[in-house]
Amino acid sequence: MLDMTVEATGCASSRQVGSTDGDTLHEECGVFGVWAPGRDVARITYFGLKALQHRGQESAGIAVGDGGTVMVRKDLGLIDQVFSEADLSTLTGQLAVGHVRYGTAGAKSWEAAQPHLSTINDVIIALAHNGTLVNTDELRRQLIELGVPFLSNSDSEVAAKLIGYFTQRTHHLREGIRKTMELVRGGYAMTLINEEALYAFRDPYGIRPLVLGRLGGEASGEAGASEEPPAWIVASETCALDIVGATYVRDIRPGEILRISAEGLVSEQGVPAAKESAECIFEQVYFARPDSFMGGKSVYACRYDMGCQLAREVPVEADMVIGVPDSGLPPAEGYAAVSGIPFGEGLIKNRYVARTFIQPTQELRAMGVRMKLNPLRDNIAGKRLVVIDDSIVRGTTMVQLVRMLRQAGAAEVHVRINSPEVVWPCFYGIDTDVQTQLISANKTVEEIRAFIGADSLAFLSVEGLLACVPAIGVRAGEGAGAPARGYCTACFTGVYPVAIPESFGRDKFMDGYDPCNLTESPVLPRDIVQEKDRDHSWEASHPGA
Repeated sequence: MLDMTVEATGCASSRQVGSTDGDTLHEECGVFGVWAPGRDVARITYFGLKALQHRGQESAGIAVGDGGTVMVRKDLGLIDQVFSEADLSTLTGQLAVGHVRYGTAGAKSWEAAQPHLSTINDVIIALAHNGTLVNTDELRRQLIELGVPFLSNSDSEVAAKLIGYFTQRTHHLREGIRKTMELVRGGYAMTLINEEALYAFRDPYGIRPLVLGRLGGEASGEAGASEEPPAWIVASETCALDIVGATYVRDIRPGEILRISAEGLVSEQGVPAAKESAECIFEQVYFARPDSFMGGKSVYACRYDMGCQLAREVPVEADMVIGVPDSGLPPAEGYAAVSGIPFGEGLIKNRYVARTFIQPTQELRAMGVRMKLNPLRDNIAGKRLVVIDDSIVRGTTMVQLVRMLRQAGAAEVHVRINSPEVVWPCFYGIDTDVQTQLISANKTVEEIRAFIGADSLAFLSVEGLLACVPAIGVRAGEGAGAPARGYCTACFTGVYPVAIPESFGRDKFMDGYDPCNLTESPVLPRDIVQEKDRDHSWEASHPGA
């Protein structure tokens, strides 16, 4: 359970501070793509998105290509709320992309839900995007001047329209993607289809995750079984491969473009990869499912090791270690193993509470943490507790949690956090872009301890966290020239791997804080800008668009 509240910017929809689910970090987005002629691609995508539901619960969508056109079904809500059996039955084809979303740029609307549809002459494309682009304001402005229409203010639509713009002029979709990758800045993992091919591409720093899997292509081993032709899957996490029975092949490389079609799988380097990647370390801390693998190590093992390291760095005398469900449970187990303090269950999670944006009543808002967590009184009464959670950002959730544990009879409450203090805003796909609301930017650790009412409080060090994830510089099995593995720790250190345009970061930092890597936004090339004087406007070439 992550304790975060800030105003949103990024992957596709804004949230106002004080909204019904305001004290929770939202899980970016999840993308899924499949190329599998002869199979039920819509249903495969549905199950893949079910595995990725933790990454976004605001909207969901699936687009399917059948060789002649692209059809889409998307709406606000959870997967099961958006798709019926009838919906899946009508989405027939040979390839598909899907998306689950918590938006961080744009409005909550059907238009901002993904996959995002766009047209290139007579060709329809559908784009699914996880991440945030930091320079789309200027790019959108210039495209509008060129006559390109927009239906939303999402950065994903800007990417789709840029791809269409350059594809129209180069006559090759991969070239349109490549030119778009040269212009956009930020963290992104995208999947895209037209009627006959699946594309997957990733930012040159590899900030947002994207993996490739293979489905079938080998005999099942059962008597009379016939070999099925291979199918390909791309997804945000390996857990989505597992649920559809696919085998992990490799990560999509930073800056790479994959094209999958009847001609096979083709890879090219769309833009040069950074010398060292900057993978979001919060994937291991919180975002990813514990059964996913990243860098050859399970997320569960990473979190367990974080708890072990936390026990070494900040020990305390206590009677029981408990974790805040769900992401706090593996590090709690690790803390208990190293400290020798027994691990126990102290909080019961109600897994059937509807998200509060679906039922936004004042009564539900007032219940706060109690809607989702309830203390196990018999297990914690009279005991000194070590409470492990993944982070503290605004602090209000932890205030309620500590109060609940004391009311349930806990003698002492010692809070241990298996990540460093979140001091800096994130601009690459997490909804934390206003520094004033980050409690660690405003208070010392002792002041935070007093604020939440704990007997003690400590955070894992940056060095300790890095020691628990797959090793920096090591990237096995990817050959010479592959970028070394590195991590984005900007939310802890203020060192931003991708330059942040001054216009994008304006008013996001507090006085006295000097972030690294601010710059001006790149613009469209001069010869492209001049296209508007050559009567090649979007409307002229897209009648009725």
